Amino acid sequence: MKILLLGKNGQVGWELQRALAPLGEVIALDRHGANGLCGDLTDLSGLRQTIRSVQPDVLVNAAAYTAVDKAESEPGLADLINAQAPQVMAEEIHKLNGWLVHYSTDYVFDGSGNQPWVEGDLSTPLNQYGMSKLRGEQAIQTNGCQHLILRTSWVYAARGGNFAKTMLRLAAEREQLNVIADQLGAPTGAELIADCTVHALRCAIDKPQVSGVYHLAAAGEVSWHGYASYVIEQARAAGAQLAVQQINVIPTSDYPTPALRPLNSRLDCRKLRDTFSLHLPDWQSGVSRMLNETQGH
Repeated sequence: MKILLLGKNGQVGWELQRALAPLGEVIALDRHGANGLCGDLTDLSGLRQTIRSVQPDVLVNAAAYTAVDKAESEPGLADLINAQAPQVMAEEIHKLNGWLVHYSTDYVFDGSGNQPWVEGDLSTPLNQYGMSKLRGEQAIQTNGCQHLILRTSWVYAARGGNFAKTMLRLAAEREQLNVIADQLGAPTGAELIADCTVHALRCAIDKPQVSGVYHLAAAGEVSWHGYASYVIEQARAAGAQLAVQQINVIPTSDYPTPALRPLNSRLDCRKLRDTFSLHLPDWQSGVSRMLNETQGH
């Protein structure tokens, strides 16, 4: 099997290089491309030509425009990368009768209520980033190619920057931290996303009827405040010397950003679990593992 992976150096893309390797030959590109192939999602004709040249059985798109606040002032660029490029991928993989794996986000929902979102709930995004991701989903579904669209939330990885690392850095420097407590979701590791993707893909290749949209997040729920508190507790238990004495609760309204954020980012993952017989571990286990990796234990 031949697999074309786009966005190889992102958090999820990096883990996918490892996870996809046993399935077949993986041709992994970042936006700089390689060997005359184009991995730049702003170059639609180059992207189209690359898919035609590689002729993959599976195309995994782990590339995206993810600068949520910047998207408010760059809606055209966000749309090009998050909506128009996936449409090109869908058109080309359809001709090859292959599979397209694409990642989306809880930001396609408006964050209202307090129930976990199910796949068929009405999508009314609050911001340009969410709108661009929704248009990408719709472009793939309208095309009719075989696809797995995996919506996830609060993604982190041991590699690169993340919320937990930022909190630990600030906790070492400051006696008080202010952290938002009215946004709820599940921190989800890039490693878990990659491993679940490969398991789902193996099943899908044998059972094309499972093509569709799925929610993929770690089990449980927490606020950013609860997440920060957990990370700091874990670090202290591991012997870290931290200056922080108090973690103050603040509402989202105290931390205005150009893009509105959904308050309810809970995703109901029953469809994914039932369809692919997957177990999704609680968010704490992944975060603890990531902290151990990054702290060198």
